[in-house]
Amino acid sequence: MTGFYTLFYKELLRFWKVSLQTILAPILSSLLYLLIFSHVLANRVQVYDGVTYAVFLIPGLVMMTVLQNSFANSSSSLIQSKITGNLVFVLLSPLSYLEIFLAYISASTLRGLMVGMGVYAAALLFYPLPLQSPLWVILFALLGSALLGVLGVIAGIMSDKFDQLAAFQNFIILPLTFLSGVFYSIHSLPPVWQLLSHLNPFFYMIDGFRYGFFGISDISPYISMSVVLCCLIVISGWALWMLKSGYKIRS
Repeated sequence: MTGFYTLFYKELLRFWKVSLQTILAPILSSLLYLLIFSHVLANRVQVYDGVTYAVFLIPGLVMMTVLQNSFANSSSSLIQSKITGNLVFVLLSPLSYLEIFLAYISASTLRGLMVGMGVYAAALLFYPLPLQSPLWVILFALLGSALLGVLGVIAGIMSDKFDQLAAFQNFIILPLTFLSGVFYSIHSLPPVWQLLSHLNPFFYMIDGFRYGFFGISDISPYISMSVVLCCLIVISGWALWMLKSGYKIRS
């Protein structure tokens, strides 16, 4: 596994050397969301009984930040390597496709969790937040960041230039994230929109993660965990096939 550790370390240094952009900037953006939305929507959005809107909002923002940054890490790394041509050095090295996959996903997961913990720690300075089931919080944070890291690998492989990757992020990742219940409980929506929300896999990550804080969720955390695991297995198989076959990275 020496190759895995080497590539993982390279990916770690890649985002850590620009931590002002990759770590601190997302934390600041999430805090701005918290401060603005908690004041504007505090009396207009119905959430759980006994939970203020600002406190309800924090887990959703933490998880949203984790997901977006996990995706951004692996996707941006691959597209930069493809455009600059240095991906060939990874492909020519005695690294198996599984080691490459694990290195990219591990680095993406680490970045997502680091940013998420930063948002959580900063939010605690403004609002007290309960923590009913830490195990659920950890499980959904790990699985969610890994899932978006895999999606980032797929997007990075399929994209040939930055605008294609931007389209993937702006038209798929961003809408699914914002419509996953980050800023509201789906029980406050009309029936049609509740049904559409249940078709969004990001909803299960947000809802299960929030359950770990409040012990309350829109659906059972076991159902959410099952959906997230199934999605992770399916897209991991897709990403591994792409890496093994050399799809759009060996030509």
